[in-house]
Parts: sequence; structure tokens; C-alpha cells
Amino acid sequence: MRIARFSTEEGMSFGVVEENTVAAVAAHPFGELTFTGVRYPLADVRLLAPILPSKVIAIGKNYADHAREMGGEPPAEPVIFAKPSTAVIGPGEAIAYPEKLTQRVDYEGELAVVIGRMCREVPASRVPEVILGYTCANDVTARDLQKKDGQWTRAKGFDTFCPLGPWIETEVDPSDLAISTSVNGEVRQDARTSLLLHDVPALVEYVSQVMTLLPGDVILTGTPAGVGPLEIGDEVTVRVEGIGELTNRVVARD
Repeated sequence: MRIARFSTEEGMSFGVVEENTVAAVAAHPFGELTFTGVRYPLADVRLLAPILPSKVIAIGKNYADHAREMGGEPPAEPVIFAKPSTAVIGPGEAIAYPEKLTQRVDYEGELAVVIGRMCREVPASRVPEVILGYTCANDVTARDLQKKDGQWTRAKGFDTFCPLGPWIETEVDPSDLAISTSVNGEVRQDARTSLLLHDVPALVEYVSQVMTLLPGDVILTGTPAGVGPLEIGDEVTVRVEGIGELTNRVVARD
């Protein structure tokens, strides 16, 4: 099932995408879905970020080849950091390049996990019980600020630096999915989630030992090798097998 968050002239709603339509549901997508009976052509709605999380927890250096391209060895344990909820945007929304503050903004295509229920200290064997589904993500990063600061909050936390979408896929197996990132149609990253150093169950177990996860919270699982710069005017697309694709254009920040 593909759960989308969308807007029409009547307002914002959640819905289930079925072929070329979206069937609206009442309230939120957690728990049993209640359909309103209203259905829209998919072409007539605007897809939004599929969820507005209380927090986005991201994993650094979770592909060995990416860890090495960043100048280090793969870490023994997951490296976690946070992106603010205000960084989240949806498909088709613009990534705002803050030219006055950074001279290099990079793409980082990733598989994102969406939490479906409040949980804490979840053993890996029970992780599927707390996951709503998966979506595509772009962990946009001001690379020069990341190196300058020595920690990643500013570099990762700008408004618009966390595109998510196009929807939440609830039935995909995340263990071995093709993932790629292209810029202006040219593939820059191409890998599989089977290459993750720490897989989805291990990551949710690890993060939930540190903090309580709430419904809608997002965990970014890490990016493969091939990260690189974006320029104003570029169009960047993250594709994840079995989920879909997330496209955003880069614009100058006002």
C-alpha cells in the first residue's frame, strides 16, 4: 500500500494511491485506515512530504564505500545525527541553496524508514511491528560546513535540506533494494540496500535504545558512494526500487 499526503483546493489529506487515483482517508495513517469515500485523480492533486515527523534521525557512513570516499574506515557502530523537522519538504518542492553561507551543497540519496507507533528499546526481531513503511529521501548537506564545524547540525539542518517522498510504501522488503540518485538525468549514485553496514532492524534497535520514537518519525539509513555537489538550477532525483522516485529542483535561497 502506498500512503500519500496530498493537497487539493479543499485542503490537505492523507490517502492511499491506487494506480492513477488517490483515495482519501480520515485523520492520520496510523492504525486502521478509514476511507472517506472521496477519490481524486492522481494528476489533479499535489503530493506533499508524506509525513511531518517530530524528528528525523539520520545515519552517517552506513555504506563502506561512502565511508571510504569521505576519508575514513567504516564505523563499528551506527553514527547517528539529527535533522530538524523544518528541513522536510516534499516531491517537487525546491531545495534552497544558501549561497551566503555555503559554497558546496551535496545530494545524498537514501532509503528512509517511517515509524508507525511509539516505541522504545525495540529488539531487532520486533522492528517490523513498529514500522509503517518506507520512502525516498535526500539528505542534502552543506559539505564545506560539515568539514568546518566538526559536527553536522548546521550542515544538515537548513530549511529544505530533507526532501521526502513521493509516498510511504508499506509492503516493500528493505533488505535488498536498488537505490540511485541522478542529477539532470545523469546517474551519480547506484547501489543496493543489501550493502548497508547496519540494516533496518539493527538501526531501529540502536536508535530506539537512545530515544523514544514517535509515530511519523523518520530514520534515514545512510547514503552510498557517489555523493557530489549540486548547483542552482539542477534537478535531482532519488529512486528506490519498489517505492518510486523523489525529484526536487535547486534554487537560490532568498
